Amino acid sequence: MLFKSPDEFLNAPHHAVTVFGMAGVGKTRLAALLRNNQWFHYSADYRIGTRYMGEFIVDNFKAEAMKVPFLRELLRSDSIKIESNITFSNLAPLSTYLGRPGDVTRGGLQLAEYQRRQEQHRVAEIDALLDVSRFIERAETLYGYKDFIADTGGSLIEVVDPTDPDDPVIKALTRDTVLLYIRGTEADAAELVRRFKHSPKPMYYQPHFLLEKWAEFKALNKVSNDADVDPEAFGAWGFEALLHDRLPRYQALADNFGYAVEAADLATVRDGDEFLDLVAGAIGKRMR
Repeated sequence: MLFKSPDEFLNAPHHAVTVFGMAGVGKTRLAALLRNNQWFHYSADYRIGTRYMGEFIVDNFKAEAMKVPFLRELLRSDSIKIESNITFSNLAPLSTYLGRPGDVTRGGLQLAEYQRRQEQHRVAEIDALLDVSRFIERAETLYGYKDFIADTGGSLIEVVDPTDPDDPVIKALTRDTVLLYIRGTEADAAELVRRFKHSPKPMYYQPHFLLEKWAEFKALNKVSNDADVDPEAFGAWGFEALLHDRLPRYQALADNFGYAVEAADLATVRDGDEFLDLVAGAIGKRMR
C-alpha cells in the first residue's frame, strides 16, 4: 500500500499501518498510545502467545508443575487450574516457553528442543501476520474502529523475503496496510542489548543462522559440549548478533514495500493525528 502523495494517505477514510523494527524500539508504546486514540491495536506477539502457542505454553507450565508431588496430585484431580496471563505489555510466558539453549542445570534447553520450539514460533508468526487482514475487517464491523495498527515483533523480518513481492506475508500486509519501519540508531541498539539482559524478549532465529551463531559462540568461549553452554550468556550474545543482522533487512523491506521513520521522531508523537502526520511526512520523503 504505497501512496501517490501525503494527502492521499491523510484523506483516506480508513488508516491501517503495520509497524516493524527491532524489539524495544517503541512499537508497542506507540500502539498503546493509539489505542487510547480510537485505533484498534493488533499485537502479533499477543496473537502468537494466545491463539497459536497458548496451548504449548500452558502445557509447559503443567509439565513443570507435575514435577512437584503436591501440585501433581492437584493437577491430576483437576483441583487447580494453570493458565498463561500473557498481555500486550507482558510477553514473559512466550519468552519463557521459547527459552534459551544451553546447560539445563542453568535453566537452558537442549538444542534440539530449542529448535523444535523455534519452528513452532515460525509457523505461529506467519499465521498471526496473515490474520492482520481479517482483524482489520473485524475491528470495523464488530467494534466500529476505522483506524488500525498492527504491532509486530522484531522477528517479522525472519519470516519474510524483503525483496519478494510475491512473499505471502508481504502480499497480505501490503495489500491492506502501510508498512512502516521504525528505524533505531546504534545507540538504540546498544540500549536494547542492555535491556534484553534484564528482560528477555521472545526470540526467533532462522535455522541456519542459529546453528552458525551457536558454533561461533562455542568456539569463542572454548566450549566443546552443547550441554556446557551458558544459556544466559548465549541469549544476550545471540540477541546482539541477530539484531545487527536484521537491520539491513528491515531497511530493504522499507525500501521495497513501505516507508521509514526515525525512532527519535516517533517518541515525540502524542496522539493519532501526530502519528498520521509523521507517516505522511515519510510518504513525502519517499516521493522526493
